[in-house]
Amino acid sequence: MVTDSPNGGGKHRRPEPESPLPSAVRPGSGPAPTFEEGEVPGPATERGDGPGDGSDGGRDTGAGGGSGSDGGSGGGMMRSSAIMAVGTMASRLTGFARTIVLGAAIGTHLLGDAYHTAHTIPFILNDLLIGGLMASVIIPFLVKRRKRDADGGKATEDRLFTTTALALFLITAAAILAAEFLIWMYGSQFTPIQYETSVYLARFLLAQIFFVGLSGLLSAMLNTRNRFGAAVWAPVLNNIVIMSVAGVFLWVAGPGRTPETVTDGQLVLLGAGTAGGMALQTLVLFVALTRTGYRWRPRLDLRGSGLGEAVRTAGWMMLYTLFTQAGLWITTNIANAANVASIEQGAEVGAGISAYNLAYQLFQLPYAIIAVSLITVLLPQMSAHADDRDWDAVRAGFSRTLRVSAFVLVPAAFAVALFAQPLSVLAFARGSISVADAENIGQVLTVMSLGLVPFTVFQLMLRVFFAMGDTRTPAMIGFANLAVHTALAVTSYLVLPPEMVVVGVAAGFMISFLSGLTIAGLVLSRRIGGLDGKHVIGTLLRLHLAVVPSVAAGFGVLWAFDTHVGPGLATYVGAPAAGCVLGALLFLGTARLLRVPELSAAVELVRGRLRR
Repeated sequence: MVTDSPNGGGKHRRPEPESPLPSAVRPGSGPAPTFEEGEVPGPATERGDGPGDGSDGGRDTGAGGGSGSDGGSGGGMMRSSAIMAVGTMASRLTGFARTIVLGAAIGTHLLGDAYHTAHTIPFILNDLLIGGLMASVIIPFLVKRRKRDADGGKATEDRLFTTTALALFLITAAAILAAEFLIWMYGSQFTPIQYETSVYLARFLLAQIFFVGLSGLLSAMLNTRNRFGAAVWAPVLNNIVIMSVAGVFLWVAGPGRTPETVTDGQLVLLGAGTAGGMALQTLVLFVALTRTGYRWRPRLDLRGSGLGEAVRTAGWMMLYTLFTQAGLWITTNIANAANVASIEQGAEVGAGISAYNLAYQLFQLPYAIIAVSLITVLLPQMSAHADDRDWDAVRAGFSRTLRVSAFVLVPAAFAVALFAQPLSVLAFARGSISVADAENIGQVLTVMSLGLVPFTVFQLMLRVFFAMGDTRTPAMIGFANLAVHTALAVTSYLVLPPEMVVVGVAAGFMISFLSGLTIAGLVLSRRIGGLDGKHVIGTLLRLHLAVVPSVAAGFGVLWAFDTHVGPGLATYVGAPAAGCVLGALLFLGTARLLRVPELSAAVELVRGRLRR
């Protein structure tokens, strides 16, 4: 394989394989962007008409293919909830397993960064051009047309499916043609052979733009029919495919491959395998949609469909998405440049975008498991209260959700920060990732974990704005976050040693949420007459006091294992396990002494989930 490189001029050739390799398949929560810079939450345009309100449940929507027959019954809703809960957990677990296997296959050095950069771009382009519209415009638009149109929205769905598929195909083709430029945008400091490798992978990975966008639309169409199973289980299949591909790559290529030693056939396995996994997910969703009775009829008669007017209302949401992706562009560029500099200076640890992504996967688990579940319940209720201008109820819902989330997330954040290194070694130190690489991932994770609570508070505040139908203010706050993140990331690159830059970038990312929640809190307080600050701040202070004995005990456990046991599996498993058990008991006892009222609320929440 030969490719021009803007980084070094001339041509660079890698060794050819001795025999052809199969072009297999690859990652998932769908290939979820492992680099997400926070979520882009769906605004309140979903309220009132959403599929979850049961308004469409049980009735035949004619040509549209029918809603689920279970949709209107309590039993059907319980079954849907159970399917979603189990599927979501399976997706999280297999997604994390996918991350571990993929890390073992490609590592966190130059090859890992080349892959992760090429894999990042399809999701960025999808978010910028399609994904930002999906939550804010497309889903509410589909729900309304299915309820209001005589044909159950069938013609609208046909138009939307045809237009989206055609647009995605053109965008994907253009992106593949522009692969060299796109990789240069995110890896301008790559070594010449690393750049060439990333471009080669991007020729395959950019095909995901089509499949990611179409999967989003198919999931939306299934959700409007109260069919949720395929949308949560299809990513599990994608994850399994990617784990298989990464495992085959590790078996064929062996650990420790570099851009100089990896062959074209091995890159085809990674690239085509990844895109194939996403294609398989899309196919599963399409088959699930056809089983509801929907039959696609290509249509491009958009005049008078109302779609153009709906899209024009999403301007501020698109701007918010743009700022979010700009932050990711800065993170990726700086982390990539720092890793190249670090390795050129003789450092033996991966300290680039791959390490950042792996740390983020561990960081977001507590938020995804605890806060997202509560937010999912909160948003429809808060949207209804905002629609009625019942600001007392909006304030109460925000306050209670924040305080109950914080009761779990405050100790979780400190626990992950304390035991980040043994946890990272336990999770990632295998294959192409050394113990030193994993310990560096742990340093990034420590910094991220200390920002878990501000990150969650900011996400909750965004939901309040969206419940009020306001996307302009989040866009403006997003710009402020971007400015803080950019300033701190650039400062880290200029003043820190190359191997520590990614830690500084992670710190800047977390600090940006502190500034964001400060601005958002001031604006919201003026708009709705306060945010129950007395209770919120009081609870947060008491929770941080309650966690002090646990932190002290955690340091003691780490010291004891380091001193008397030493590095090894016993420490990597035993220290986090013993520290978390002891810390949890101390935290619960101290919280009880401090009379933290959220203790009983959290217990009830856990009991409710266990009964469910």
